Amino acid sequence: MNHVADIATILTVILSAFVIGWAAETAQVYLSRALALSVLAWLQTSPEFAVEATIAWNQQRDLMIANLTGSLRLLLGLGWPMVFGVYFTSTYFREKRFVKRIVLSKDDSLTVLFLFISILYFFVIWGKASLVWYDSVVLTGIYVAYLLLTMRLPPGLDEDDEHDLPWIGKKIVALESRFARNASILALFAVGGIALYFSAHPFVDALQRWSVSLGISTFVFVQWVAPFLSEFPEKVTAFQWALQQKKAPLAVMNFVNSNLNQWTLLAAMLPIIFGISLGRFDGIHFSEFQEHEILLTLAQALVGALLILDLEFSVLDAALIFILWVAQFISADLRHTITNIYFVWAGIEVVRIVVRRVTQKRSPLTLVAFREMIPQLKAGPKVDLSRVGRG
Repeated sequence: MNHVADIATILTVILSAFVIGWAAETAQVYLSRALALSVLAWLQTSPEFAVEATIAWNQQRDLMIANLTGSLRLLLGLGWPMVFGVYFTSTYFREKRFVKRIVLSKDDSLTVLFLFISILYFFVIWGKASLVWYDSVVLTGIYVAYLLLTMRLPPGLDEDDEHDLPWIGKKIVALESRFARNASILALFAVGGIALYFSAHPFVDALQRWSVSLGISTFVFVQWVAPFLSEFPEKVTAFQWALQQKKAPLAVMNFVNSNLNQWTLLAAMLPIIFGISLGRFDGIHFSEFQEHEILLTLAQALVGALLILDLEFSVLDAALIFILWVAQFISADLRHTITNIYFVWAGIEVVRIVVRRVTQKRSPLTLVAFREMIPQLKAGPKVDLSRVGRG
């Protein structure tokens, strides 16, 4: 009976991931791409938030950082290369050609820029070896500022692109009533989100039982298995999008938004819940081992952010990131070496950016696109759920 319930739970999680993905795609007709993906990230990462909140409430300091760093490294080290691998393979079988890169949209520049800001602030947190309540304020402020700016951007899809929507999205945008369209999109988010909320905990519990039966340790489970399971919904959505040529950039940005979400809101949640449980806000102070784990995670994140600063993700980038992610499991002693490799790689990317700027007068496309956005951002909120000429 337990096996039947476990299978039903897994199927529910997968189906909810599809429903939330459909809602996010359709929402881009009326909302900015960044805002739609942000809502998607909130719902998709809610199981990860629930896991971290439980660990923080139980005052398990070591496991808090283990789960946070494991989750972030999984998103980038496995998630981003997975998207490229699926896109690369599906394009070859469909069109008999090899793709070299995934080109992101100029609209993604705001997300990339704020990912950089959150990573840079986390270097401050690592430098003082603690995560305290005022860090929560700063990290939350970074994310709130990002959200407010996404609300000023135009819709992510033009009317000409609506034929690429999933079947249910096409049905929704074809509705004559504006109220019916908006209510249908909200209903998709709600149904997918509620199903995910109620199935997430049984899903993690089911897979934890399987992990224990295989002899996996608690620390390994919390750092790697639990994040993989709690991030499973976004992997399903990204996999689905990566199969489609035009939606591969959306799949990459799905993970980038989740990275931003976890570097800010997830990290900000920890000292607050930990402090409430403890009865005082002393903050979370890092051990030497935790400092190394955070530094490795930051080094990887810095490389990832630098790689997409030109709004593209190449096959070489994907391969190297995946290789370095896998290498950390070969030996614990390799982690220091891998951290150094990441920083050397980041240094090379910075030098390349500077050289291009000096010799070609060329700035990274993220900065160019953001400068072009500034008039739009100053103009005021642009979230328009009516779309001119409809309803």
